[in-house]
Amino acid sequence: MTPILVFLLGMAVIMVLIAGAGIFWAIRSGQFDDMEGPAQRILMDDDDPRIPRYRDERRTQG
Repeated sequence: MTPILVFLLGMAVIMVLIAGAGIFWAIRSGQFDDMEGPAQRILMDDDDPRIPRYRDERRTQG
């Protein structure tokens, strides 16, 4: 085998290992736990009193 082929195959194996490690890290850290929540939250009505809102602290202190 030529040296360039060995180098390219080695680099391919390293890239697959890096991608696999990234996928397993994402799964273990909970990146894929709630896939439906953000999609459902965008459809919620903004005037629902149960939804917490941002309060402007400057207006309430005055």
